[in-house]
Amino acid sequence: MGLGIRVLIVDWDRVEAAPASERGDLLDEAAFGDDEYEGGLDEEGWIWPSVAGADWYGRYAFRNGSYKPHFWAGERWEHVRDFAEPGLRAALDRFMSALFWQGLEYVAGEDAGQLPERECPWDADLLMWRLPDDVGAIKDFWAQAAPDLDTLREPFTQHAAVPEGWIRDFESFAQLLEGWGEVVVEADRRSWGIVGLRC
Repeated sequence: MGLGIRVLIVDWDRVEAAPASERGDLLDEAAFGDDEYEGGLDEEGWIWPSVAGADWYGRYAFRNGSYKPHFWAGERWEHVRDFAEPGLRAALDRFMSALFWQGLEYVAGEDAGQLPERECPWDADLLMWRLPDDVGAIKDFWAQAAPDLDTLREPFTQHAAVPEGWIRDFESFAQLLEGWGEVVVEADRRSWGIVGLRC
């Protein structure tokens, strides 16, 4: 079946208030539990728990939950980034590196806008995590990139589109990035952190 990702925004203080040995289970229950949700578990977009006491997290569902679109979006970016305007290129490099393409060779050190690497404080099977303090900077990267995203349509079609597979056209590439944009904007609005759990 391959690698999957479940993305949560979480009230960091609420998670850290739990005993350290229980935090992983708390996140797992939020990501994979059978609690009632507004909407449906198979829907794309926001899924909010509707049970009492579960007001400390929300789940953002990407299409089918697979990590493969994220990987292939990174591959497509490799083919199109040289055709992006420098400001857009820098903003998207930083945005993507902060969330799911960590270690991009184009983003080196805090002076280039890369957020510092930190040791994960929780014993959980995380693919990515960002403290509430980091989320504002990631939102700013997105705010810089989003207005000009459509300028990539033509270069993407010419240099990165493929006839089949994951992220085959500009629309699917933009949709993935816009989903992450929704995640960071909502997390920043609530002063929450972001975690992506392996599934």
